[in-house]
Amino acid sequence: MFDPADPNASQPFELSTSVLNFANAQWRVRRPRPFVLVIEGEVGHEGAEPSDYLHHTLLSPEWREAFYELVDATGLVVCLNSHTDHPSYRDVRGRSSKGRLSQGEYYHHDGCTGPVKPRLVEIRCPIQPQTRGVATAVAPHRDVVKAMVQVLPAELASATALAGQDMSPTTIHQMDDESLERLQGQITRTVRKKLDAEGARSYFRQVDAAANAYFEPWALGESRFIANANSRLTMQHRRAYQAPHTGGVANGHLVKRWTHEELLLPGQVVDHALIAALCSEEGDEDGCAQPSISVTNQSHHHLVG
Repeated sequence: MFDPADPNASQPFELSTSVLNFANAQWRVRRPRPFVLVIEGEVGHEGAEPSDYLHHTLLSPEWREAFYELVDATGLVVCLNSHTDHPSYRDVRGRSSKGRLSQGEYYHHDGCTGPVKPRLVEIRCPIQPQTRGVATAVAPHRDVVKAMVQVLPAELASATALAGQDMSPTTIHQMDDESLERLQGQITRTVRKKLDAEGARSYFRQVDAAANAYFEPWALGESRFIANANSRLTMQHRRAYQAPHTGGVANGHLVKRWTHEELLLPGQVVDHALIAALCSEEGDEDGCAQPSISVTNQSHHHLVG
């Protein structure tokens, strides 16, 4: 298995400036951020109608683990111009009111409070009549926490919950994941308590910029694979309103799945207890209907970085 932390490891993919060699094919790519790889489509298929290259090629049983390793090594892999009706996706039904932020508007990992986090989360904008106007910001976890401290107003930094906390860049750089989560939680709770809804949204827009987050507008037929539990480059994401949220604006919907745990290989079964626990974490705001998954009678191995 490829270990992205091992400089001598043999990668299952080769990446140049504009072409990715993967799955016995060449793919047109670009790198808008150091932690982002955008796959625009297969070389030689420019202008073709959208196809399900996600499941037919990138996520086929032969190449699936290698693709996951590409996500692990990159942070965020974006696949454009794909069409699929695969039954394993569920609707993301989260909504934000003008008066308060939903949980999805704060930077988070999926499965953030449980002992086991999904290896990656795939969020998708299906091909549909209505375009998507709300962004999804994605950035490395440590960069997010650094940015949250960097743009934190002085009156919030001096709040009781944070007054004794060492938030220097050196300390944050040395923190392990658990310490980063704890500090981030303290800051988020302070922001929720001290700022009104639009003040909090404005704060997180500043965080997006300071963290150099990826929040390009959603394209129809786009999937974003986010490294969610990764010892090398764990990412976080959030629903990001880039202008004051006034409501009443039509928006295309998103779907999601925890691809590694839910898109199963022959001989694997879904861990229903894990999926139920992850779904219950999302609560009413994010919604989590059980997807349709075909299973067999052998145990399902969970690989979490």
